[in-house]
Amino acid sequence: MELSKNAQQIMDLLKELSVTELNDLVKALEEEFGVSAAPVAVAGGGGASDEEGGGSDTVTVEIAEIGQQKITVIKTLKEALGLGLKEAKELVEKVPGPVKENVSPDEGEELKAKLEEAGATVTLK
Repeated sequence: MELSKNAQQIMDLLKELSVTELNDLVKALEEEFGVSAAPVAVAGGGGASDEEGGGSDTVTVEIAEIGQQKITVIKTLKEALGLGLKEAKELVEKVPGPVKENVSPDEGEELKAKLEEAGATVTLK
């Protein structure tokens, strides 16, 4: 995708944000402009639980175990989620836990397959 010079500068700045900072920015943008953003990669709490939402429209991708190939899993997360190396490493260090919440079942299966290929044990909830 081609971006304008200004949009590319914003994209470059966003890449430097931590996952938590990015999540806070998305919430602020949603409030400011009265819109709802597409699901973003968010580690930890703050999202609705599966019991609340009825669950079958979206899934949460969770890594249960990293396996023997920690670096490969970090690289896979970095590439698949568009994260910086630091953010991907932080997600892996919080395992077991979610790496992407509220995604379509197809997207969840695709990410699960990539992570399992990298050696991780992954569940969809």
